Amino acid sequence: MHHGQGSKRRTPRLSMLGNRTMMLDTRSALPAAKTTDPFYLSPEWRALVAEIIRERGARCEDPSCRYAGRTGARVFGDHIVELKDGGAPLDKTNVMLRCGSCHTRKTNVERARRMGA
Repeated sequence: MHHGQGSKRRTPRLSMLGNRTMMLDTRSALPAAKTTDPFYLSPEWRALVAEIIRERGARCEDPSCRYAGRTGARVFGDHIVELKDGGAPLDKTNVMLRCGSCHTRKTNVERARRMGA
């Protein structure tokens, strides 16, 4: 293909979207990654949670659960009064079954409380 003298070949250009990046705030440190307390891997704890699930059913007992009444979901035994706060480790009355989202929410609230947030 022959281009005339006055024609210039145009290279396609990408238009800029502007600066949409944000600065990373490095002044504050993230909390340490959560590690599992060895107690929660013990045969005694696992047996207690299995017993509670047999008695109460595999359903979330958290009163603020948005999936209230749902069965068949994985549930976790969660200390109502956490061990770090003096809760009884193997007392059934200190254990609530929670679905994953309720367990995570409660854990994050307690963690923030401990950090003074």
